Amino acid sequence: MNHMNHMNTVHDRQSRTAAALQRFSRTTTAMLLLVVVAGAVALEVASSGSFLEGPSVRVFLQYLATPVLIGLAQMVALCVGQLNLAVGALGGFTACLTGVLMADHGVPAPVAVLVGLLTATAVGLVTGVVIVATQINGFIVTLATMTILLGAQYRLVGTRTVDGYSSTLRDLGTAAPLDVPLVFVTAIAAAVLLGAFMYRTVAGRRLLAAGGNPLAARLSGISTDRQVVAAHTLSGLLVGVAAVTAAASLPGVNRSVGGDWLLPSFAAPIIGGVALTGGSIAVSGTVLAAFVTRLIDAARAQFSLDPSWVNLLIGLVVLGTVTGGHLHQTRLAKAATTPSPQPGGAR
Repeated sequence: MNHMNHMNTVHDRQSRTAAALQRFSRTTTAMLLLVVVAGAVALEVASSGSFLEGPSVRVFLQYLATPVLIGLAQMVALCVGQLNLAVGALGGFTACLTGVLMADHGVPAPVAVLVGLLTATAVGLVTGVVIVATQINGFIVTLATMTILLGAQYRLVGTRTVDGYSSTLRDLGTAAPLDVPLVFVTAIAAAVLLGAFMYRTVAGRRLLAAGGNPLAARLSGISTDRQVVAAHTLSGLLVGVAAVTAAASLPGVNRSVGGDWLLPSFAAPIIGGVALTGGSIAVSGTVLAAFVTRLIDAARAQFSLDPSWVNLLIGLVVLGTVTGGHLHQTRLAKAATTPSPQPGGAR
């Protein structure tokens, strides 16, 4: 009898595992994982075996940290139905502010990094407060914030490149134990912490509730205004982390930093499966989608393609993803409103 019970238990576990794997195989995460593996293999073949060597992997992962972090920052805004057009401008301004504090004013690296993080977080907080207080669409507010920050970034550095800052920060930016850069580890750690926050804490679940169904959230006693402010504040913090990792990794900071961040910030969460209507996140999908965009950039370098082709391809993928998601939601809505036929032809 015990033997039979044990066999039944093993069979049940195998059945549950098989069912879970089958469900996973149909997810966006599984598809993106397959694309990442296929893309890495293709680049390895095209590079005659040099793509997966230590130095190449180190460089690839080092410059993957920023796309991951800005994708997560945009994902947080999207989860409450907001858009953050100021991701690139805020990142560029924060990176330049951190560099200028160290190079021009002799501020120690830890203090400069802390000031940068607090500044980015504060800008996110103010942005959220303005959206809530004025009831102006977040698209307009973040567009205005972007314009202001671009001017502030130019005011900080002008046309020069600031490169005389802390060697300690530079060393951390290029450090790569076992060919895994610390900046990439930082980005993955941020993703893990964000996922734990969103799924395991009351505050995170409130953000998702406010984005998924604002009316139901308000009826449940959740302040949607507070969630909008919280989302933009958290988004600002993540942009600040991205700016610090960029300043540590780059040879210097100037007014061009952050200029090409906006499209990748949207591409990663949208391709990763985050709905533009809010109420959902996809941390692993966003990270894998950032891998995909980085692979596209690596392919551009491998085949000496014009950089504009990268933006064109990523833009087409984002457009296709949004269109496909919209069509899928439309089909689900039609299926939900279509009455099912009565059995036996009942009238």
